[in-house]
Amino acid sequence: MSTDAPIASLADVADAHRRGATTVEATVRSCLERVDRRNDELNSFREVHHAEALAAASTLDERLARGDDVGPLAGVPVAVKDNIVTRAGTTCCGSRILEGYRSPFTATAVERLAAAGAIVIGKTNCDEFAMGSSSEHCAYGPVRNPWDPARVPGGSSGGSAAAVAGGQCPAALGSDTGGSVRQPAALCGVVGVKPSYGRVSRWGLVAFGSSLDQIGPFAASVADAARLLGVMAGPDERDSTCADVPVPDYLARLETPPDPLRIGVPRQYLGDGNDPAVSELIAGKIQLLREAGATIIDIDLPLTTHGIATYYVIAPAEASSNLARFDGIRYGRRAKTGPGDDLFDLYARSRAEGFGPEVKRRIMLGTYVLSAGYYDAYYVRALKVRRLIKNELDGAFAHCDAILGPTSPVPAFPLGERADPLTMYRCDVYTAITNIAGICGISVPAGTIETDGRRLPVGLHLQCPAFAEETMFRIARVCEQLG
Repeated sequence: MSTDAPIASLADVADAHRRGATTVEATVRSCLERVDRRNDELNSFREVHHAEALAAASTLDERLARGDDVGPLAGVPVAVKDNIVTRAGTTCCGSRILEGYRSPFTATAVERLAAAGAIVIGKTNCDEFAMGSSSEHCAYGPVRNPWDPARVPGGSSGGSAAAVAGGQCPAALGSDTGGSVRQPAALCGVVGVKPSYGRVSRWGLVAFGSSLDQIGPFAASVADAARLLGVMAGPDERDSTCADVPVPDYLARLETPPDPLRIGVPRQYLGDGNDPAVSELIAGKIQLLREAGATIIDIDLPLTTHGIATYYVIAPAEASSNLARFDGIRYGRRAKTGPGDDLFDLYARSRAEGFGPEVKRRIMLGTYVLSAGYYDAYYVRALKVRRLIKNELDGAFAHCDAILGPTSPVPAFPLGERADPLTMYRCDVYTAITNIAGICGISVPAGTIETDGRRLPVGLHLQCPAFAEETMFRIARVCEQLG
């Protein structure tokens, strides 16, 4: 992998700033130089906030010089996915329909990072409106994988994953609706977290699937990801779906493995649908866990095969409703109209010009399953299967602390290889059920495999019950140390 030298841990970066070993401005300037050096190659950033980031860094340096406590992320540079709004710069969601849109407010998750001392350095590219598994469906060009720029970084948060993997910044935010943080984390060899539904405020996250979306962090290590989530998590009166559940100190017992440690391995997760090398690598990690004292429990999750079908009814249905607001009237791209054109012409032309093919496909699919005569047959049935999937997972968690498997059935694939939507959708087979059930999940680097003469990373996926992130991080730390 061609990359800059790795950036220190978030704790080390913040500590260096507090001790005066270096300045926040120097750290931010270094990250901005890294972004500028590789962005033409990777296309990880759509927009870089040079002036705003350096100004914020200078202010933070002044506060540190006065002895102020600037927070646990003192001067840590962070990138933000392009579907999470910020007052600085623009938010386009990877779409032409929102090109040039400036938000009047900043998302709660970003506000909390800034309050903890983080510095936002820019907005990262993503699949349009977070709809995709490869970051190729972006109006501003495809994102490329730092391990091999001829391959995809995963999606939809591919820009954030590539930015961390490529050494452009030590941390980034993404959103996860069916695997959009964990899958690119796996394909880029970094840590990616999907929190429990309601753990992190969705205020300021442009909605795709409102019952599925969650903001999650990317980082180089489990400890860094835990630190970021600890800052972002917690109730928010501006988001009624944000749970009023206490947020534990995720770092306090991070180095203490759960005892006993019970790991469930579904027989469906290491089947013929995987690249054989992926299954072999994950099986090796399972054996190492067994040798380290973990109890490995064989579990059966037969509804795994129904997860993708369920997800691709519910998510497009919610998307078709959420994206109805982009009509060329209230905000966003407004098409030119001529004499004789009516309001419908304006709507249709604005949306036809502004939305890309994948977004149009999902809007049409979602509108269809919600239409009269098909609502019960598709949408209501999908909601019933969703409940069955949740019950199946709850039953499994009665016997184990976490469910383990590969994050993605395949490593990073070449750009343009998966033009067939159904083939692309199957990339989410192990991650979508996490969102369907509202539980938490994390992808941890498991090592690399050789594909077409290149070493490519593979992610190990852990799923834990809702609001069990503390346990999830502790188990992820054990997996991280397996080597």
